[in-house]
Parts: sequence; structure tokens; C-alpha cells
Amino acid sequence: MTMKTRIRSKLAISLLTAGSLLLAGCATTGGSQSSNSVSADPRLTQGHDAKFFSQSGFQACAAAAGVGMLACALSESSNKQQCMILVGLTACGVAMGANYYLDQRRSEYANTTERLQIMTADIRQDTDRVIARSETMQMVISDDQQRLAQIQQDMQNQTLDIDAASREIAAIDKNIATMRRDISNMQAKANEYQRVAEQERNDGAGDQVQLLDQEIARMNQRVAALQQEVDGLYNQRSAITLG
Repeated sequence: MTMKTRIRSKLAISLLTAGSLLLAGCATTGGSQSSNSVSADPRLTQGHDAKFFSQSGFQACAAAAGVGMLACALSESSNKQQCMILVGLTACGVAMGANYYLDQRRSEYANTTERLQIMTADIRQDTDRVIARSETMQMVISDDQQRLAQIQQDMQNQTLDIDAASREIAAIDKNIATMRRDISNMQAKANEYQRVAEQERNDGAGDQVQLLDQEIARMNQRVAALQQEVDGLYNQRSAITLG
């Protein structure tokens, strides 16, 4: 068996696993609803940028690839494994982890220089998604800061409506939880890219990995800045205790 064939077999196994777990998850949890009546700001849950970081890497990959993979399995294709691989490569990227992603790119680009250029473009694209998500979060954070400031002012003036303020605080708490989840998933993706860079360096890519490192650092900087803003909102909210 050639190296390329072994890589593609590993990819097929990964994709089949993802599809199986996706279908199992749909069977057991597909109809569940949260009992919490408080919802996060729609800008955090319904916007164009919401889908990229709202789930863990594995969940996002399985959700994106599952339908296509099932179609491959049920199709009359003479090479169902190849069909699943092509679907998974498009949907998953680094979401399935560094080893999966590296195998994927090495099966497509044997030339190290070309492969690293493609990887750099992948990271840059995900960083652009972080930036877009940051812009949405910053709008929500700004609005929530104003809401909190008004609550504090009403408390000082002894004009606070406790019930209304409680609802406001609960909504802000939901927003903070949603943003922290997204940031965690952003950081997880950056960490996977870092593992890819380290593996390429260990395998002899040497100085060619520098551009990859620069893009990963840029992504990490964006995520860290966003983390600080969410932490600032959390600190402002934590200073308020309703009687």
C-alpha cells in the first residue's frame, strides 16, 4: 500500500467515525430544547459569522460533513470511500484535529512549499472569520455595557425595577457564556494549527514554517484581544448584585 493510499484510508476512517457519531447524536439529542427561557442576543446566534465558532471543532465538522457523507454511503458511486473523503476535506479542515488536517493536506500537496502556502491561506481565512466574529461581539459588548451602566445608575438613584433588571442581567450572562464558548473554540482551532506547524517543522520544513507561525500568532492575538473585551464585560457585570 502506498503512502498516499494509507493517508486516504486514514481519512476515510476519520470521516466514517464522524458520520457515525453525528447520526448517533441526532438520534439521541436532536429534539432537545433548553429549559432556560433566556436567550443570547440574536446577533450572537443567528448572524452569518455565528456558525464558524459556535460548536467545537468535531461538532462543526460532523454537522457540515454528515449529510454529504450519508449521501455518499447511500449513492450508487463506485468509490464510496473516495466520495466521503472529498466531502470531508471540504467540510472539516483543521476542525477534526491537527493529524487529520495534516494528512489531508499532505495527500493533496506533496510539495512542502506549496502545502505550507495552502495552510497559510487556511489560517488567514479562519483569522478573517475571527475578525468578523469580533466585530459582532464588540457590538453586543458595547450594548451590554450600556445596559449594565444604566442598571448601576438606577441602583444609585433608587429607581431600579428589580424584575426588569434581573431579566437584563440574565440575558447579559447568556451573552457572556455564548461569547466565552466561541472564544474557547477559536483558541482550540489556533492550537490545532500550532500543532500542525510544529509537526511540519519536526518533519524537516525548517524556516519555511515561519510564515505559518506568523499567521498563527496573528490569529492568537485577535483571540486574546477578544478575550480581554469579554473579560471586561464580565467584570462589570460581576460588580452588580441585585437584592
